[in-house]
Amino acid sequence: LLIRLREIFASSGSSRAAPARPQRPNDRSHMPMVALEEPPLSFELETEDPRPPTPEEALSFCRPANGYLCPLSANTYGIDFLSFAIRDMETNEQLFCVARDPDTPPIDPAMVPPEMEDAVRSISYDFGTEFLRKKSIATQLQFAVGPAAVENFRMIERHYFRDRLIKSFDFTFGFVIPNSSNSWEAIYDMPALDEELLRQMVDAPYETRSDSFYFVGDKLIMHNKASYAYTSAGGPM
Repeated sequence: LLIRLREIFASSGSSRAAPARPQRPNDRSHMPMVALEEPPLSFELETEDPRPPTPEEALSFCRPANGYLCPLSANTYGIDFLSFAIRDMETNEQLFCVARDPDTPPIDPAMVPPEMEDAVRSISYDFGTEFLRKKSIATQLQFAVGPAAVENFRMIERHYFRDRLIKSFDFTFGFVIPNSSNSWEAIYDMPALDEELLRQMVDAPYETRSDSFYFVGDKLIMHNKASYAYTSAGGPM
C-alpha cells in the first residue's frame, strides 16, 4: 500500500516537523506555501549516476525522476505506512482517507517483480477542481517502524506541473522509537496561484506529478511517485 502526504502547490525553503511520537494524533507542523517560478525543463532520463541521491541532491532536482532511485529492499527499517487522511481546515471536511487492512501483512520486497513496482510505489489522485482553491488543508499520516530505531527520518517531496517545479517540501521527523506506531499531522496554507496555471492544471489531468524521497540520515530508503488530476467530478482514485 502506498500512502503519502499530498499537497498540490508550491513551497520554498524547508520545514521541520516535531519528532514522531507513538500514537499521538495531534503532532502538527504549520508551513506557509508560495509559488515557485522555474524556467522550462525537460524530462529526459539521466543514467550517468546510478547511485541513490543524497538529500542535497534530491533538493536540487528540477524535473521528475524517470524510474525509481532506490530498490524496494532499501527500506531496511521496516517503515510501513498504515493510513493517510486529508481534511479541509476551514470546514473540517474530510477530503480523502485510506487505511490498510490491519490483517494485511507488510509487503515483502523480494516478492515484487520489477514490472509490478508501480503498483506498490505510485498512486493517482483526482481531487476535483475545488481542491485547488482550498485556503488551508491538514494531512495526517500514521506509520509503523520495525525493531531498529530510526534516527533523522526525513521526507523530501518535489512537485511538478509538466516541466515546471511548483513545490518543494523538506520535513524532518527526527527520532522514531523501535517497534512503534506513530501519527503525524501537517497543516498547509495554500497560496494564491496564477489563474492561468490553475486552468492548465485542470485541463491537463495527471500532468501534475510528484516524487517523494524518504531518508534515514543521508541514506535514501524509499522513493514513491504520485500523479494528480483536478476534474469537475473528481474524487480520490
